[in-house]
Amino acid sequence: MNYLDLARIAFVHLRERKRQTILTALGVAVGSAMLVTTISVARGSSSNVVAKVIDTVPHVLISAERIVPLVPDNIVNRQGRVAMVTKNINLDEQEVIKNYTGVVQSIGKVEELRSISPFVLSKLLARNKTRFTPCVARGVVPHLEAEIAGLQKNLIERNALEELAYTPDGILVGDLLAKKLNAGYRDRIVLVTKKSEEFPVTIVGRFSSGFNAKDEREAYVNLPLAQRMEGIASNAVTGIGLRTAHVEEASKTAAQVQALCGYKSESWDETNRNVIEFYKRNAMITLVLVGFVFVVAGLGVSSVMTTVILQKVKDIAILRSMGMQAQSITRIFMLEGFMIGVLGVVIGSPIGHVICHLVDSIRFEASTAGVLKSDKINIIEQPDAHLIVIVFGILIAVLSSWSPARKATRYLPVRILRGEVGV
Repeated sequence: MNYLDLARIAFVHLRERKRQTILTALGVAVGSAMLVTTISVARGSSSNVVAKVIDTVPHVLISAERIVPLVPDNIVNRQGRVAMVTKNINLDEQEVIKNYTGVVQSIGKVEELRSISPFVLSKLLARNKTRFTPCVARGVVPHLEAEIAGLQKNLIERNALEELAYTPDGILVGDLLAKKLNAGYRDRIVLVTKKSEEFPVTIVGRFSSGFNAKDEREAYVNLPLAQRMEGIASNAVTGIGLRTAHVEEASKTAAQVQALCGYKSESWDETNRNVIEFYKRNAMITLVLVGFVFVVAGLGVSSVMTTVILQKVKDIAILRSMGMQAQSITRIFMLEGFMIGVLGVVIGSPIGHVICHLVDSIRFEASTAGVLKSDKINIIEQPDAHLIVIVFGILIAVLSSWSPARKATRYLPVRILRGEVGV
């Protein structure tokens, strides 16, 4: 018998048990729909995080950690021993990039660079009357920082950067930080350093990046003010942010910059590896958990196949007595599993598409409880998600029918025809 004949027999078996066949196929359909939706949500979530990271951090970050050691100030040779002396070492001093203008000049030949912005980070305590909250102030040159981390487009007050540039004691704060301090535009707040020095500043604007942790802890001040708060020289900074022409080439650009300047340079994906991996890991765990829906559907297919075989033992005995091979019997019941799987994914895949469309259209009030501020669940639905689900669904159904199909070949035709149903 050819495969067409075997398929006809399998179809007749399923048609005789329509209700059970449809219910089993619906189990596969539910698994298919849920998996399509989960893959789309996982991709949307990861993509949203990556997009936010790219928009809110420099593409390449130069830190104050030296890769190429500094040349010692003096080399002293006494009695055959060589001593290298570096002057003015203070263990309490913050690590800085000295003569940052020279570093900027040394990396200026890199063609990929589009913007360069030196900065000074300062961990402070922000105070507004009786309200206190920790924050991190980033001292920058406003017109250089504007395009480095998408700051310009995240401003709530559009001219805030221009106002910061001509306000020496100005500060640009995250919108959540402003809420914590209960402070608004042109209000005066006080920044307290780790040495308990106080610096009164004026709020010249707010920004909203979409990263809740950034918006509730970060602020921008002018570079000279940050240098005074940290007690470092006017030609020193704690880091330099770079924006590249092609974000996907940031790793290569970071390697070039590091080789030229001698300071540790990291691309955006290296700097934020923990955040990106956290979302990818969560997405993978979710996919595995939803994949168990297919396992349950596979158990349903196996149960149906076992029931059909028990009801068709006499048919099996007759077919075997007529000379049908055991492999053909196995193929019949595996074809039944294949048909159930095909019916399930044909129903489930379109349902998954509809669910994705409905979820994508839902809007809700943006929450500040999570990592990102968003008013929707991001969905990225691609054809390969449906292809994966279709292949996986059919494969599960076929594999689930394999064990019952193998069992069908173990029945002895003589004993079945005598009324003995056992093996």
